[in-house]
Amino acid sequence: MSHAIQDAPAQATASGKDGLSHRRLPRWAPAAFAAVALALGIGVGVAAGLASRIQWGLLAALFFVVISYTVTTAVENRRQAKDRLATSVVWVCFVLAVIPLLSLIWVTVSRGMKVFDGYFLTHSMAGVPGFQQGGGVYHALIGTLEQVGLATLVSAPIGLLTAIYLVEYGKGTLAKAVTFFVDVMTGIPSIVAGLFILSIMLIAGLQPSGLMGALALAILMIPVVVRSTEEMLKLVSNELREAALALGVPKWRVITKVVIPTAVGGITTGVMLAVARIAGETAPIMLLVFGSQLINTNPFEGAQSSLPFYIWEQYRVGSEASYDRAWAAALVLIAFVMILNLVARGIARWKAPKTGR
Repeated sequence: MSHAIQDAPAQATASGKDGLSHRRLPRWAPAAFAAVALALGIGVGVAAGLASRIQWGLLAALFFVVISYTVTTAVENRRQAKDRLATSVVWVCFVLAVIPLLSLIWVTVSRGMKVFDGYFLTHSMAGVPGFQQGGGVYHALIGTLEQVGLATLVSAPIGLLTAIYLVEYGKGTLAKAVTFFVDVMTGIPSIVAGLFILSIMLIAGLQPSGLMGALALAILMIPVVVRSTEEMLKLVSNELREAALALGVPKWRVITKVVIPTAVGGITTGVMLAVARIAGETAPIMLLVFGSQLINTNPFEGAQSSLPFYIWEQYRVGSEASYDRAWAAALVLIAFVMILNLVARGIARWKAPKTGR
């Protein structure tokens, strides 16, 4: 007993070095580390003759990780230092991921707002030379809405029914084959989908139209809808299915009355995200729709434009006015995708299962 009491201080000392410690860094320590690391990064970068601010930022990130680990080891202990090291690496990766995104949004908004107004949204490029001021994006916006809408009408039912088959009925070789081909289709480049529809057009003697582009977009959209819907259906509790089946309800009614209504929020969100994924595709539109500077509200006949094609078309002209129109169209496309994501989040929250108190 006496030896145990005498050894207690030594154990406490060892615990203070390598285990838990009562000393803690203040909450503002990470902010201080970041400020010191930023100052060191800029100083070392200037002293070394590095002109790029990206290099300064990378040096600051390295200094931040090293300072966080070193100071935490000295003040607290190694265990806390390892934890702070992992946290610092996560924060650095987060900042490195966010900075390009914020930079992209800033450049797009700052350059796109030069010509972004009501006139730009309500006029086409009919009769406006590409190197002159004026013109708008109305014809491209109409084309994008129609092509994406048709693609959604084609792909959403197919994707939903395929996912229902895989989750509720699929067993054996056929289900495995369908799952394999869905995975393969997820990685198909958009140009391949465009070439596939183009070959059908040449065989059948069809002309370029918004419908042809929509079919190519539907090919790209179907695997995304299948995967997202499949995951949402799997989240539905099996107890709900079993309870309905125990009451003698046919399986098809269980699916339509229990499973799908329970997962409809997630299914709608997946469809919206799939729409956002295809909204920026350019290659199929270039191959199958050809683009047009005139307003064409009929997607079943004649060439159409789209926002991605319009951006490429204007940037290819090479004048200051066309550059401004391209950036403004990019801003419209980003706003379109952002609105779709907000709608998806709203639907998911609205249709989320309500838990009673």
